[in-house]
Amino acid sequence: MLRRLYHDQPESFAFTAANQTWAEAQITKYPEGRQASAVIPLLWRAQEQEGWLSKPALETVADMLDMAYIRVLEVASFYFMFQMQPVGSLAHIQICGTTSCMICGAEDLIAVCREKIADKPHQLSADGKFSWEEVECLGACTNAPMAQIGKDYFEDLTADGFAKMLDDLAAGKVPTAGPQNGRYSSEPLFGLTSLKEYDSGKTQYNASAQLAADLGDSIKRIDGTEVPILTPWVGKDGVVAGRAAEGQPPKPAPTPKPAVKQAEEAKKAEKPKAAKAAAKADKPKVKKDAAKSDTADDLKQLKGVGPALEKKLHDNGVTTFAQIAAWTADDITDMDDKLSFKGRIARDGWVDQAKLLASGEETEFSKKVAKGDVYED
Repeated sequence: MLRRLYHDQPESFAFTAANQTWAEAQITKYPEGRQASAVIPLLWRAQEQEGWLSKPALETVADMLDMAYIRVLEVASFYFMFQMQPVGSLAHIQICGTTSCMICGAEDLIAVCREKIADKPHQLSADGKFSWEEVECLGACTNAPMAQIGKDYFEDLTADGFAKMLDDLAAGKVPTAGPQNGRYSSEPLFGLTSLKEYDSGKTQYNASAQLAADLGDSIKRIDGTEVPILTPWVGKDGVVAGRAAEGQPPKPAPTPKPAVKQAEEAKKAEKPKAAKAAAKADKPKVKKDAAKSDTADDLKQLKGVGPALEKKLHDNGVTTFAQIAAWTADDITDMDDKLSFKGRIARDGWVDQAKLLASGEETEFSKKVAKGDVYED
């Protein structure tokens, strides 16, 4: 499946007040200079809040962790648990399609999704409430076929029972997680054959399903209000445990921002496009005409530059290796803003490559281009 940014992006993203406090607390888990280690938890929290990861959400997380935007996109697009397009506002349903579930009826569940939600995976239903996809093994093979909705498993499904579950969801009912055929957990269908003495005194549902039932939130997305935000790694004096021992200065736990202040900051973040354009006007401009010749170079010989990026460079007056070779740090910053994601130029080393190519030398990548070994979409 192609993993790239969705074509229709929202204007902005901001964590809720509770999620912002949670995210800031997670960052304190890691030593100074290692904040990037929190990227997956923060991306997951953003997805829990919105249902999927938009470009503004990726950029918000990148800014919080002082990471290049492209690095955060690389993480989000690599892991299939991250949704790169909008999902159903009520539920995104993941059908396990691996061996055990396939043998036991996963295809019948997929047929129900096609009938009641949308013909293809990742498409929204007509009312926008549902979406679905087939996924790899979810680890509940004994209870096949099964589906995951949000945080919970719904196991031992049948096509008819699953269809009724979707109808109940659409009607506003919250389904009970766990086995749907009366089975308690993952014991044999015909009942326990051993450890029968442990069958007494159990809760109504197995542990994970019981917790979901007690909370009544089997399809609810995390918004930061579920439980108190705990930071056991931070001492009463506000010092993060272990940092002094590592020779690093103690870092106080972040002070949660008042909801009013967060609302004001979110409002400031949503600047009109005119204001953004004015801010960009103050940045140094790329030297488009530096060493420019009448003949354009094949910029696709630069590793990291494909037809789309070459066109963007041309649109910004950059047509030769010599121009790129002459870029300063300010020029790179300016051009970064005009491309899809910050960090691309430095990551792929365009300037160093361009210096070699401009002097008539070859790079390993340009040799591949000359041989036709580089695929272009």
